Amino acid sequence: MRIAVVGTGYVGLVTGTCFSEMGVHVTCIDVDKSKIDALNQGIIPIYEPGLETLVHKNMKSGRLQFMTRLEDVINDVDIVFSAVGTPPDEDGSADLKYVLEVARTIGRHMNRYLVVVTKSTVPVGTAMKVKATIREELQKRGVDVEFDVASNPEFLKEGNAVKDFMSPDRVVVGVESERARKLMARLYKPFMIVSDRLIFTDIPSAEMIKYAANSMLATRISFMNDIANLCELVGADVNMVRKGIGSDTRIGKKFLYAGCGYGGSCFPKDVKALIKTAADNGYNLRVLQAVEEVNNDQKLVLFNKIVKHYGDVSQLKGKTIAMWGLSFKPETDDMREAPSLVLIDLLLKAGATVKVYDPVAMDECRRRIGDSVIYSRDMYDAADGADALMLVTEWKELRMPNMETLAAKMRGRLVLDGRNILDGEELKQAGFEYHCIGK
Repeated sequence: MRIAVVGTGYVGLVTGTCFSEMGVHVTCIDVDKSKIDALNQGIIPIYEPGLETLVHKNMKSGRLQFMTRLEDVINDVDIVFSAVGTPPDEDGSADLKYVLEVARTIGRHMNRYLVVVTKSTVPVGTAMKVKATIREELQKRGVDVEFDVASNPEFLKEGNAVKDFMSPDRVVVGVESERARKLMARLYKPFMIVSDRLIFTDIPSAEMIKYAANSMLATRISFMNDIANLCELVGADVNMVRKGIGSDTRIGKKFLYAGCGYGGSCFPKDVKALIKTAADNGYNLRVLQAVEEVNNDQKLVLFNKIVKHYGDVSQLKGKTIAMWGLSFKPETDDMREAPSLVLIDLLLKAGATVKVYDPVAMDECRRRIGDSVIYSRDMYDAADGADALMLVTEWKELRMPNMETLAAKMRGRLVLDGRNILDGEELKQAGFEYHCIGK
């Protein structure tokens, strides 16, 4: 089978590479020539464990190639995946201009049956817009070519995307015809050898599933952060609360960790988009509005704690603050909507000097905010001369710092743990003042 994947961002590159690993001949398309040139040289534009090895392996085998023009391969493939970006508009809705441009290109050049699959996270009704756009272009050409549209949302966790794709807990495909269903079933068959986790639905349901899933996970996070803030006020320990409620099989343990807010490319954007979709249909999603509000406030928690410690925001002027972790989560260099960006902005505006360290996101941070912060060689270099330390991302290497080295490096003794991963008692015994979330 031969397929094309349009868009070589996070979703498109992982999708195309993993399909090629299963024996499918894949052409990945992107209009960004510099990105395609880099990929053809084996240079991967994103950090994702295991991805680079698979890209090199399947390029060498000839099953994976990179090009800039969909029209050059469109009549040689059976399926076209649209995995282009859907950035949020100012009103929170998903911007579909790239998705519809792919549809226009398909309509202008297709001459044989295709299944056109939306892989990007898109609002309910997008597949029908794609279908109408393709038909419009076919009519302009005066031709009648049969095609189907389908929705195949991705459920990849950054930092674990390759494993998630190769061993999915479910694959959701929304289709309208039996012909499309059979073709998509054939494509995913190699992934279903051990267990059939392929779920076929109608197209609107498939589009809704992705938004509902991410919104539910975001809701669990904001719920626990809300509970954590109350725990601090009443003297409870959110870690004990988490264990207590997580042992209830109706609730489960996942996504119940309190922290300094969620970020990334999915949760913030998808919550906003679903709220906007509801508003467009005359419905008010009150729970998700609260989820978003709680998360925005949670990104301020560490800053509020440090201001409280010093007594006034003016006391931060001239202070040096070390920040451990920049990416929104471990095992990725993604800083989209990351709490670190909010904290850095607040600290700099207060007149503090910020020294940062992250195992993989330093270049991404420099690309985003330039040299407004000091980039450190390692975690202890960041702590050198610092009056306070903020831990923002739960990287494994940050979990057990050497207390003697940390004490020797830091000028102050304040540690603010935004992910509840440090040993508070050990820090206190070493002479530090320790604050975490929800305790």
